[in-house]
Amino acid sequence: MPEGTPVSELELHIAQEEAYRFQVRFGKDYAPLVVDEPPPLGRDSGPDPARLLAAAMGNCLAASLVFCLGKRGAKLTHGLEAQVSLQTVRTPERRLRVGKVKVTLRVPEGVPQEALDACRDTFEDFCTVTASVRQGIDVEVAIEGA
Repeated sequence: MPEGTPVSELELHIAQEEAYRFQVRFGKDYAPLVVDEPPPLGRDSGPDPARLLAAAMGNCLAASLVFCLGKRGAKLTHGLEAQVSLQTVRTPERRLRVGKVKVTLRVPEGVPQEALDACRDTFEDFCTVTASVRQGIDVEVAIEGA
């Protein structure tokens, strides 16, 4: 579990709209996001939580690589792509869990090999989301109300 001095904190608001469909409000001026489960539970009217986790990991790794390459003089303003594959597994207790995530980053032509080589062993360490998932995150859950 990561330890350290808190640097920032964010809050979201999630409200149930219907069955397994929820609206996530991020605050600021961001548009709300609909999250839903696929059938047979939900209607698949938005990404499910596993897809959001996969998107967060892929985006964080891509942004981390862009930052690292920029530090090495290879500024990328467009063209980097991430392909994320998330595998769901069933535990012996029959609970669904994220078993494995594979992220493939595709760098556009023209990026110097020296910059890529310099970033290859370090950029993952600076991805807040993926590094946190790898280490495990302290999660506190409370239920309020009746």
